[in-house]
Amino acid sequence: MQTPSWFENPWKRNPWFESVAVAQERARKRLPAPVYSALLAGSERGQSRDDNQSAFAELGLAPHVVGQQPERDQTTSVFGQQISSPVIISPTGVQAVHPDGEVAVARAAAARGTIMGLSNFASKSVEEVCATGATTFFQMYWTGDRDTMIQRMERAHAAGSQGLIATLDWSFSIGRDWGSPEIPEKVDLKTMIRMAPQVATRPRWLADFGRQFRETGKLPDLTAPNLAPPGGNAPTFFGAYYEWMTTPPPSWEDVAWMREQWAQISGTPFVLKGVSRVDDALRAVDAGVAGISVSNHGGNNLDGTPAAIRMVRPIAERVGDQVDVVMDGGIRRGSDVVKAVALGAKAVLIGRAYLWGLAANGQAGVENVLDLLTGGVDSALRGLALSSVTDLRPEHLLVPHDFDRELGLPVTTAAR
Repeated sequence: MQTPSWFENPWKRNPWFESVAVAQERARKRLPAPVYSALLAGSERGQSRDDNQSAFAELGLAPHVVGQQPERDQTTSVFGQQISSPVIISPTGVQAVHPDGEVAVARAAAARGTIMGLSNFASKSVEEVCATGATTFFQMYWTGDRDTMIQRMERAHAAGSQGLIATLDWSFSIGRDWGSPEIPEKVDLKTMIRMAPQVATRPRWLADFGRQFRETGKLPDLTAPNLAPPGGNAPTFFGAYYEWMTTPPPSWEDVAWMREQWAQISGTPFVLKGVSRVDDALRAVDAGVAGISVSNHGGNNLDGTPAAIRMVRPIAERVGDQVDVVMDGGIRRGSDVVKAVALGAKAVLIGRAYLWGLAANGQAGVENVLDLLTGGVDSALRGLALSSVTDLRPEHLLVPHDFDRELGLPVTTAAR
């Protein structure tokens, strides 16, 4: 007997997904294998990437049986911005998993009242992204000479960026135990022929870009438009990466210089991303930053760096009363957000989670991910009998005695 059409599984064609894990699975099915593998990323054995997520499972929640609050507020303030929940879009490079890329993500961020982090290596320009109305924080690496960096800061400010995120550390480690995907330098006829067998297995993904080509006459060019010199062409992703690799690494004096230049150009917050040590956090405060992001860059940098959630409390306890401390890495559900905030983060940044949403369903998919996280935050607040995310404290968690990783403690403290 054939099942009537009105009695079909309601989830079969529903583009909404109920968890970030489901978004990831839909992204896997939709994307060509090399593209999906690039989103998984991670370096070397993947130790830091995996610990970013698994560490959250070591933390428990301590709910109340009575006393739940009828209304719960997730609004908070970070980097001088009022946001609807403590979840921020982390800058990630080349979001060409969907034709609208960073523009779709920015629209979702604006619709949900949060901050959009935009990468130096984005596939869309800072002007396009700021034009969506999203509160945009432009992210820069330490690349090129100082005049070039100032020009990029001025461009970001002119476009409407409300803050600058600096990512200054990178080890450029190569080689993954599970193999690295092929990423073409440009999309030309030769590339399309070579990669056709892999792309042809994902007709819906290919059709999305086909529609873009019919409307605009353009295919993804895999360039970094935000690194284009005035009046010049944007470098390819690999050209931009080469500039980064060959730029001498910065000193703490360079950090202070960068912060001062941004202050003169914009006067909006300067955030240092990638802090994992207490001594570095203290130096960042001395350099005048407005905020720091405790992060191991999604496990894509130096493998073996502890999970970000393990490092956030020691750093927040030292500098959280002087600068805004946020955490970036491994967030997959609302309870993860609650755990990070309870340990001292003002907010969290998400990366892979929203990229999977973008790949699965464009702007609506990113909004779906943000809604899942805020829904999970609300459930956790209810269970903990709290009325606001600002009330979260470590005592609302079950934290193993050896959970935290205190890296770079000052000598006087370590001796006690």
